Amino acid sequence: MGQTLTGLLTSVRAIAGRPGTPAQSRPGGGPDQALLAALRLCGDHLSALAAAGPLTDARRTRLIASIGALTTACSTPGADAFDALLRTGQQALDSGGEAEARLALALADEATALRARSKGAWRLRGNALDALGRGEEAITAYERHLALQQNTAASRDVERRIATLRAAGDRIDEALTLFRAGADKGADKGADKGADKGADKGADTEADTRADTEADTRADTEAFGSAARLSRHLPAAEARAAFTGFVRLRTAEHGAGDPAVRRLAALYAEHRRLSDRDPVADPLLGGAEPIGVPGLRRLVAGRTVCLVADTPRTAEQEQRPGSPLAALIEGYDLVVRCDEARHTAPAARTDLHACTLRGDTPWKGPRWDRRAGARLVFGDPLPHWRLALRSRLVPGAQDRVGDATLRRPLHDPALLGEEAGAGPASTAYTVLRLLDFLGTPARVDLIGFEGPAALSPREREWVGTRTANTDDTAVRITLR
Repeated sequence: MGQTLTGLLTSVRAIAGRPGTPAQSRPGGGPDQALLAALRLCGDHLSALAAAGPLTDARRTRLIASIGALTTACSTPGADAFDALLRTGQQALDSGGEAEARLALALADEATALRARSKGAWRLRGNALDALGRGEEAITAYERHLALQQNTAASRDVERRIATLRAAGDRIDEALTLFRAGADKGADKGADKGADKGADKGADTEADTRADTEADTRADTEAFGSAARLSRHLPAAEARAAFTGFVRLRTAEHGAGDPAVRRLAALYAEHRRLSDRDPVADPLLGGAEPIGVPGLRRLVAGRTVCLVADTPRTAEQEQRPGSPLAALIEGYDLVVRCDEARHTAPAARTDLHACTLRGDTPWKGPRWDRRAGARLVFGDPLPHWRLALRSRLVPGAQDRVGDATLRRPLHDPALLGEEAGAGPASTAYTVLRLLDFLGTPARVDLIGFEGPAALSPREREWVGTRTANTDDTAVRITLR
């Protein structure tokens, strides 16, 4: 990787020039200046990565590959490198570091300079600003994206994010209002306190009075300083720290029992929740019921089950009216489909949908909006699984949702308990092993699992030891 990184950096410098120097004009035109500026930014980032030592992070390795694709697009006459620029910016965001988020923002700025009406460029800019904690600026970019977006369904997640950022800012505004009201009351109390001291100053020494006054002044200064720092326009980390200090000062000043302090604590808790994750539009998911191992066992007990592969051939035959395959699938009690459907018709019958979370940010995948009777989501670790469910489940798209007891059936000691070293398993294989473990279906068939949809050699070996019948006509494998 060291030689590859060095070679890529050399190529970037050859096309875009070194930092602080204008790129040389190329015969027959060449990349737009904004693209060359973006390449120089990528070159700076590559240089920093090279100086940091050996690369061990797969996400940064993918970012380097994306920069390589952008470099190739910029060096190919007539090629449109804009999409490669957006992909590089998104890959930088997916890498997760602050330096990568800054790179994504810089690339988004160049992208909006190239195409001011690109909804993808404005969304990238909003995501980058959001990742850097600059919520108010992110809202502006997100709104530009929404103004250009024609597909309302594709923009719902952006609308939810805008609502979350605004709600977090509103909590800060209300907290500041509480503080200002408290400050006015404090001023009145201070005047009353001063009058009382004036009446009783014969009992106090001048030194004690001066010490009390200085202490009150310091407390007021700290409180006002905290309020001055706290603002919805602060970066998220700074706003969080200022809010924390603000709550501590107010609590120490007025006590936890004060009504204003109790409201302030509630606002602080809401702000922290909104900072950690977006609220769910419908927490009950349209009335979907959670289903665990006992519930799934009852669901499949005594029923015939088929797993249908998502292949062009299977999808075409299934959609053909009166086809033998369509009649065969319709005859099962439960039809199971796996992962994202690329070929299956949107209205195809799905009694159980199963999917496996992949990648470093599985909660960012497409939403599961295809109708299914039950939906099982396999994934680890638990926080990623929970966040994916919050982000990708669609209310009303399923009647039942698998709970945490079903999220890792292959490796859960309470279920199959296998070692994790065997490599990633396909979703279909995970479903097969789970059904085999439950032991209650009357019959389990695989339909269409050949060619591109074929299982891995290890998975085929397991299926082969349990195969009772193979029907080549229907491409069906019947498990005992």
